[in-house]
Amino acid sequence: MKKILECVPNISEGRDAAKIQSIASVVDDVEGAELLDIDPGKATNRTVITFAGDPDAVIEAAFRLVKKASELIDMSRHSGAHPRMGATDVCPLVPVAHMEMEEVQAYARKLGKRIGDELGIPIYLYENAALTEERKNLANCRSGEYEGLERKFQDPNWQPDHGKADWGLAKRTGATAVGARDFLVAYNVNLNTTSARRANAIAFDIRERGRVMREGNSLTGAIVKDEQGNPRHIPGKLKSVKGIGWYIEEYGIAQISYNLTNISIASMHETFEQTCVSAESRGLRVTGSELVGLVPLQAMLDAGIHYLRKQKRSIGIPESEIIKIAVKSLGLDELAPFDPSQKIIEYKLKEGKSDPLLELSLRDFADETASESPAPGGGSISAYAGALGVSLGTMVANLSAHKRGWDDRWNEFSDWAERGMALQKRLLELVDEDTRAFNRIMAAFGLPKSSEEEKKARTEAIRSATQEAIEVPFSVMKICLESMEVMRQMAEIGNPNSVTDAAVGALCARTGVEGAFLNVRVNCKDFDDAVYVAQITEKGKQILSEAKKMEAEVLAICDAKL
Repeated sequence: MKKILECVPNISEGRDAAKIQSIASVVDDVEGAELLDIDPGKATNRTVITFAGDPDAVIEAAFRLVKKASELIDMSRHSGAHPRMGATDVCPLVPVAHMEMEEVQAYARKLGKRIGDELGIPIYLYENAALTEERKNLANCRSGEYEGLERKFQDPNWQPDHGKADWGLAKRTGATAVGARDFLVAYNVNLNTTSARRANAIAFDIRERGRVMREGNSLTGAIVKDEQGNPRHIPGKLKSVKGIGWYIEEYGIAQISYNLTNISIASMHETFEQTCVSAESRGLRVTGSELVGLVPLQAMLDAGIHYLRKQKRSIGIPESEIIKIAVKSLGLDELAPFDPSQKIIEYKLKEGKSDPLLELSLRDFADETASESPAPGGGSISAYAGALGVSLGTMVANLSAHKRGWDDRWNEFSDWAERGMALQKRLLELVDEDTRAFNRIMAAFGLPKSSEEEKKARTEAIRSATQEAIEVPFSVMKICLESMEVMRQMAEIGNPNSVTDAAVGALCARTGVEGAFLNVRVNCKDFDDAVYVAQITEKGKQILSEAKKMEAEVLAICDAKL
């Protein structure tokens, strides 16, 4: 599972395009980090920059960006409408995929320390990276803004967490808040009204803060206040949601503008559904919604799966189809076309990068295999045979979930289809991984070997690449065998009209196992660890034996039903 970390630094420059580009472009110099968006604001004199990728690469890119901003932005000359205290005002890190907040917190603290130690910029750690409760709130860290920093440095309670509390040094750069926070989704819901007041009323129903409490719960009663004289609030339906209603002249409709500050607590689809309920109770109707910026893939998949389950439909379908259901169910394409490749972070990161074999047509893949090039070879074909096999098993599961008269069994077959799709996805990835492993062996053999040091490095590179070329097809064997359980179950309990499809799937999976084992064995011939070779060969024989046994069982079930 590839970890993806996002960084969203806000720099105190929104008018000088050349300066903004110069600061943002340092991200492109770091392999593994990708610049996703640059959003300048002239009135605020502030730019939001978004990049993401491998966590270590993102941290390196963030450091370079803060350094560049400190060189090009002079805070003593800055003015703008937005609160700010530094050339890089805030630098939050956000988990996108396969990362826990504790891990992001550690990265944020590491980044803050490096900026403070190497650049001398005063650093305040905030939100989940904060070292004290008081500093969790960004507003507290930024209180007094840039103009109040000199006085702030004199307060023992507000010494920076890293860097120097030296106004002489910080006069140009200001201070930076480095934090770790959950992914924030800017999400607007469209209404069939032009009334901002009515949109606001729905926002108050939903958002965590709710609405101001009034005497007698009336709209015009006196505001109820607490002991400190602050207004009391009636909480809304959803936590981790901020919201306000407004009228958008460009579209001629009212919208509710939500900030979903933790989509694991309040998802897009739950916010949408609750807004529909509240709107209907007020005589209004939700007509669609709009995503501002990018969203993690999982948020879209969660929405699509939610609506498929509501329809009692199988969720074991291709990812693209799940996303299509999410888009249509949430009405994300009402105001403008919704392009997943531009709106989903993981897809945006993959833009321009390819899986060469998977992107070929069937004919081109066959022709590439038949060409004089030694790759793709038996390993890639074995992985693809396995992917085709489990695709057939998944098809039977989906047909069974949709079979007339079996409506009460949709969830049972959906579970099998979901399992099949996960295995198919991994086998398809292994199609290109096998070819890449072969190419790494060829590249290692091409390394220079003039000096003893070069010979040693070359030998180690060949050894490492050869082990990878063994383990990739071994993974194909294991996954193909696992996939055969899908075919066996579908032959036994699935739609009887598709029993032969399940059987063909089992034949493909056994081919995948046996073909991949041949690749394991041929690459083991060149590996210098006899113990490792003996162990993996023995495991391979066991897997092949199990696959042949499973194949025979599926074929016997098929024969009995024909």
